[in-house]
This record gives sequence, structure tokens and C-alpha cells, in this order.
Amino acid sequence: MKNPMYEVASLLLEKLLLLANLKLCSVGPGAVEEEEKHASYYDTTYFKRGDLLEVPRTLFFHFGIYLGDNRVAHLMPDILPAFTDEQRQIQQVVTNKRLILGVLARMASIRVDTVEDFAYGDSVLVNHMDEAFPNKALCGEEVARRAEKLVGATAYSLLWNNCEHFVTYCRYGSAVSFQTDKFCETVKMIIRDQRSVLASALLGLASIVCLGLAPSTTLPTIIIPFFLWMGTMSG
Repeated sequence: MKNPMYEVASLLLEKLLLLANLKLCSVGPGAVEEEEKHASYYDTTYFKRGDLLEVPRTLFFHFGIYLGDNRVAHLMPDILPAFTDEQRQIQQVVTNKRLILGVLARMASIRVDTVEDFAYGDSVLVNHMDEAFPNKALCGEEVARRAEKLVGATAYSLLWNNCEHFVTYCRYGSAVSFQTDKFCETVKMIIRDQRSVLASALLGLASIVCLGLAPSTTLPTIIIPFFLWMGTMSG
């Protein structure tokens, strides 16, 4: 049985992921020029097959494996593979709606895109994780082959199977996500702080005073402080 504290962290991460990944679609006559700008921004001659590529997003980093010939394999939330096997449709750029529904349904796809589509104008770090990961990186060909074998629909979980888990498995042989681990540790520290129990109880009482006595206000006032209190006891 999974720890409820991790479930809370997963829910919070889902909301943050939407903020981190959503990008407004370009409209108007400047869209084509913007795409051309992105296309000329990256010099792929510096990338080697099997390199781990890392690009910053709003709150997190997004990861992929370079396959050569301007192709990157990366894992993205996507609802479309649950409804169709038509690769022409699936390979189109993932829209905000597809991404949101993928997160909610915990569906994803490991897809192959150009470096430009993968990075979307952001700077690209190459093999930056090699310095921090305890395992030695596998040879580039083995890394790329692992990534290619996994291309297709897959389950999605912010805590157990995200883009960082995918690339660390391919490059180092162990599926790890430093970003989610760090976030979960922060959440656990907050939960184990007894002041969070008091604060949640006071907020609950304030909601009852302002909104009245009802199941929508009373139950959270009781349940949330109780689970936080249990978290402090287990710590």
C-alpha cells in the first residue's frame, strides 16, 4: 500500500507539472518565423548518439535521449495513444489539452521529435547529470537502443514514471528522478512540522466561520489535520 503522503506529493506535482509544461500556441503571421528561428538555433553536430539532453521548463527540467540525425526520444504525458494507434496523429505536437488529459489519466508516450520540438527554444544541457549520478553512464549506442526499444505508449506517474525516470534508466541502468525525490523530501518536511497541523486546523475553522457548517468545510477541517498529525507521528 502506497504511503498517503506520497499520494499528496503526487497530486501537488501534477498541478506543478501543468504549469511547467503548458505553452501557449503561437498564432498569427509571426508563428512561422518563430519556428524558423528555433530550427536554426541548435547545432546538433555537438550531440552524440546516446547523449542525455536536458532543457529547463518553468519549474522543472525536461529530459530526452539523443538518437542521432536530429532526433530525440523523450517521455511526455499524452492521452491520444489511449484512443488511436495512428502514428501520424500521435506524432503531431502534443497540445495543452492532450497533455492535461494525459496527466489526469496517467497516460504518456515515449516519442521521437526533432531537437527543436523537444527543446522549444530553451537552452540544452548535454550529459549534465553524469556528474551527479552514482552509476557510470552506459555506452552511447546502448543508451540509444534502450530508448528506441521503449518508444510508444506507456503509463505515466509523476513519482514513479516520468521523463527523468526514462532517461536515467536508459543512460545509467536505474530509473531515478532527483527532481521528484527532492520535492517529496520538502513535502515530508512540511508535513512533519507540527505547525502545519495547527495551521491547517485554523484554516479549516476559518472556512467554517466564513462559509458555514457543511460537509465541504467540516470534513476537510477534520481529515486534513488528522493526516498531517499522523505524518508527524510517523516521522
